[in-house]
Order: sequence, then structure tokens, then C-alpha cells
Amino acid sequence: MKLAFTKMHGCGNNYIYFNCFDQTVPDPESLSIKLSEPHFGIGGDGIILISPSDKADAQMRIFNADGSEGKMCGNGIRCVGKYLYDNGMTDGRTTITIDTLSGVKTLELTVKDGKMQSARVDMGAAILAPREIPVDMDGENVISAPIVVDEKVYHMTCVSMGNPHAIVYVDEMIDDETMAKIGPLFEHHECFPRRVNTEFVKVLDRERVQMRVWERGTGETLACGTGACAVTVASILNGLTEDGITVELLGGNLEIFWDRKENVVY
Repeated sequence: MKLAFTKMHGCGNNYIYFNCFDQTVPDPESLSIKLSEPHFGIGGDGIILISPSDKADAQMRIFNADGSEGKMCGNGIRCVGKYLYDNGMTDGRTTITIDTLSGVKTLELTVKDGKMQSARVDMGAAILAPREIPVDMDGENVISAPIVVDEKVYHMTCVSMGNPHAIVYVDEMIDDETMAKIGPLFEHHECFPRRVNTEFVKVLDRERVQMRVWERGTGETLACGTGACAVTVASILNGLTEDGITVELLGGNLEIFWDRKENVVY
């Protein structure tokens, strides 16, 4: 079996993309595990299928490196937008829609010399209700709530942007050894019935934060678009930043805006 693919990344968040308008990808769960392996596969954070949709310009399905299916990927959807535009699949339109498991998302593309240079994504509303995130806690939201991981008390703010996120603020950014140890413990903590992505965040000033992310099903990645959006929401809810901030990730910077009234945009 031969399959055509394209390797793309957004801020180092790298996936293997398959155009499923003209080919079928069997057993994507197993394929993602095989191809994501860096030594014997292609290497990446997972695979993304770009398929026809009856309610948007295309459908995006995400499979993590462990084969589990994700609902949304902010960096991945920007790459899907570039693939569609650069390959003439949007009829030249710079406003396009992508169908995901967390709903239809709208992208505004910036184009130069016939190629997409950047994309602004309407990520939809932030979800704060614990049952909808989901996180096994009571109340209307989870803001700076205590959680015990590896016999240490952390304070987390939980937000869903299509994927569940637990944001933890630190005075000094955690090192590689600590990330490798506590990342999986957060991901599989009993508080999170569907596991969780965990962002460790250091506030630099009112307009900038630094972030490292442990993604469920993948491990640490260089960037996470939904995670950066969740961090923005959490930082505003905790009174730590302004409405528009720059999130500094290992793979690059993302600019996110949320004013508590409209959808999160980045």
C-alpha cells in the first residue's frame, strides 16, 4: 500500500497530513502509532486526515502518536488551511471553514504570491464548566483549584478549547526531568476521566507568558494551539494578564486574544 503524505508543522507542532479527497487511509489509529515513531517511522506528533465535508470546506481528523483521536488542534488546523489554499482547493477564497470533532472552525488566511503566509483561527468559546471539560470537580468552573500530583499540591485552572487543559502557574519554568515525570501523572490523574493536556506557565509580564505543554496521547510537544488559547483564558480569569497576550512556546510564539465576551481568536 502506498499513501501520499505531506509533513507540516505549526510552531514545531508537527503532523503527517493525508489528503483523503483522493485516497483512503485505512486504520488511522494504528498508522499514527507506526508513522509517529521518530526512528522507524516518519516521526511526528501524530497524523491528520483532510477529507471532504458536507458542512465545511473540509474535515480534519487528528490522531495522536498513541493512536487516540483528538478533537481539535489549533496548529494543525492552520496547516490544513495552508494545504487547502496552496493546492487550489479553496477556489482562491481566503475565508474558509474546517469541520472538526469540536465543531466547524473559521480561518482567515493571509496570502502572498499565491501562498498562505499565516492564518487567524476563530477557536470558538472557551468551555469552563467542569462536566463539559471534563474534570471531576464541583462548581461552575475550576480556577486555581488544588490538585495533588506526586505528593505535591499544585493549583490548576481548567479550560476546554475542544480539548481538555489543566493550566498550572510556576515561578520558574520546570526542567526536562520534571516535565517527563509529572506530565504523565497529570495526564492520567483520576480527576480527568478523558485524560488531560497540561500547560506549565510562567507569567513574564501583563502581555507575555512562557509555556511548556504535555499533550495527552503524545507527550511534550513544541507547541499546542488549543493549549495556548486555554492559557490565555486562564491567565485572564486569574487576573494575571491583559485580554491579548503573546504565548511563548518552545517552537515559537502565538498571539491570542479573548475579551470574555467573544470567541477566542489566534
